[in-house]
Amino acid sequence: MDYIELQGLRIPALGFGTMGLTGGDCVMGISSAFEIGYRHIDTAANYGNETEVGQAIKNSNVSRDEIFLTTKVARDNLAIDDLTRSVDESLRKLAVDYVDLLLIHWPNPKIPLSDCLQGLARMKAAGKTRAIGVANFPVAMLEESVEQHEVFLLCDQVEFHPFLSQHRVLEFLRSHKMMLTAYCPLARGSAKDDPTLQAIGQLHGKTPSQVAVRWLLDHTNVAAIPKANSAKHARENFDVFDFVLATDETVRIDALANNRRIVNPSLAPSWDVA
Repeated sequence: MDYIELQGLRIPALGFGTMGLTGGDCVMGISSAFEIGYRHIDTAANYGNETEVGQAIKNSNVSRDEIFLTTKVARDNLAIDDLTRSVDESLRKLAVDYVDLLLIHWPNPKIPLSDCLQGLARMKAAGKTRAIGVANFPVAMLEESVEQHEVFLLCDQVEFHPFLSQHRVLEFLRSHKMMLTAYCPLARGSAKDDPTLQAIGQLHGKTPSQVAVRWLLDHTNVAAIPKANSAKHARENFDVFDFVLATDETVRIDALANNRRIVNPSLAPSWDVA
């Protein structure tokens, strides 16, 4: 496993995403992930599966202090009192005393950013989370958060894969000693069909998806949280620590970026264009 070490935390760079996993499938998926070796689990209040995530953690033989657990507050619950209630509900469902990382899931222009960030900071001060961060924030909002409101954030979780450059976000995060967590790291399955990733994978005896994950983890302070609907795919995504991409291969993958954004709902902010 590769690790990211920031703000006194040691974060597994490869996590297990749970969006879309519910019920018994979620419990079984996380249980299998723990057996494979995953120790970074990502969920959110909006996913509707925090209870199942908590059950899988409780059922496992993995101690809580070995698990890096992330959850997110929904955009409609970012006012301070609502955020507090939401976090308490998440902790109850997860059956844990704290999460390792608490994120704003999507920005909400109807709620002052200062209030959202103050709520996050209160959760950290109360010991309900070890670190705080945001998701789906472009550089302008990161700048406002860190420089104007002077909040010490760990992370921005954004869509990032070989077909979508996040150069501007990465540059900002690195300059402020923060990390990026990549969701949709396989571009919802598109990675497996790309000829460049296929060709590079053949040279290493790896699948195109494994090449995409390896490429992401080769970025400084970048974690990836691919979702897997089967133990087979979860194991495939995890089996990326025994090969190295050559410099020319990395350059070829970098060149695939074409601003192909998969997650772009009407509530999204104004994205950065690299």
